[in-house]
Amino acid sequence: MIHRRSSSSKEESREDEAVVPFAVGKTEEGCDVFAGEWVYDELSRPHYGEEDCPYIQPQLTCQTHGRPDSGYQHWRWQPHRCSLPSFDATLMLEMLRGKRMMFVGDSLNRGQFVSMVCLLHRVIPEHAKSMESFDSFMVFTAKDYNATIEFYWAPFLVESNSDNALVHRIKERIVRPGSIMKHARHWKGADIVVFNTYLWWMAGRKMKILRGPFGGDPKNITDMVTEDAYRLALWRMLKWVEKNMDPRSTRVFFTSMSPSHHSSEEWGGEPQGNCYNETTPIEDATYWGTSTSKSMMQVIGEVFDATKVPITLLNITQLSEYRKDAHTQIYKKQWSPLTPEQLANPRSYADCIHWCLPGLQDTWNELLYAKLFFP
Repeated sequence: MIHRRSSSSKEESREDEAVVPFAVGKTEEGCDVFAGEWVYDELSRPHYGEEDCPYIQPQLTCQTHGRPDSGYQHWRWQPHRCSLPSFDATLMLEMLRGKRMMFVGDSLNRGQFVSMVCLLHRVIPEHAKSMESFDSFMVFTAKDYNATIEFYWAPFLVESNSDNALVHRIKERIVRPGSIMKHARHWKGADIVVFNTYLWWMAGRKMKILRGPFGGDPKNITDMVTEDAYRLALWRMLKWVEKNMDPRSTRVFFTSMSPSHHSSEEWGGEPQGNCYNETTPIEDATYWGTSTSKSMMQVIGEVFDATKVPITLLNITQLSEYRKDAHTQIYKKQWSPLTPEQLANPRSYADCIHWCLPGLQDTWNELLYAKLFFP
């Protein structure tokens, strides 16, 4: 749902009996920050310019790659009964002093990581920050704060045959739902972890599951209903969190499913269309696209409801469903030469999965900021 007006910012809250790590204040009771509307705001959005953040990958720099409109950068999320606290980069860095913040997941979580870096780096002098990439890691360091914001590539969270951060376009995906330590050993010592996993599971109704080690007996590979395999992976992640993260001093978040917009007919658009050339959000407040699996969302709810592990769900799915305009579309670096057929039909190669920066994922981090400091 969208609305064109401006508004002030106040905080939102959640009832919480125990002291919450990193929290600096409480917000108004009875407000769900994930339920609201998009407000067009040219005064306070975007938080930064695309040209001002050198850390954005060329897959996400839409203006650089010729996107003719910029309205997608100016939408602000407005909860119905309160306002999000204003993102304060200096406060965020002070609270991260001497700590590690880590995003773990796929390329969508990497986009959220890059967004966070862009939101923070503008208040850090050039000599006091750095970005390094190696293997599955990207690490941004705020040197004066002895703080790092990190991304770790693990699209299934558990071990899989898609774990190479650079070479992972594998047609037949195989996961080991019970095996997480290959990745999780790198997460130890993190003070804030933001997990995500969804897109890579959506290759069909069933997933191939490996019961033994990779390179072993192929007879150990069996099919499992995707929702059941997903449930096993989430349980394994939560078990690791339970054993390795102290809820008195650390915070764990899980970013819910990021929607795609592959069929414009779903929102009343042209037949055979998709997100290409879309410039405004969907106005139907009840809209839910077919790319977002309610059965997978139900698994998330069931698993998190059944655990005592303190984990905060960043429920970005519904608010992102509205943003058919915010995808990279065709305005990104193309890793393979485009064919004449593709060039004649831009819709055929439009990316309706990933998001331009600055843009929607900055809002995800505003919500993360609200839940981290004003739970």
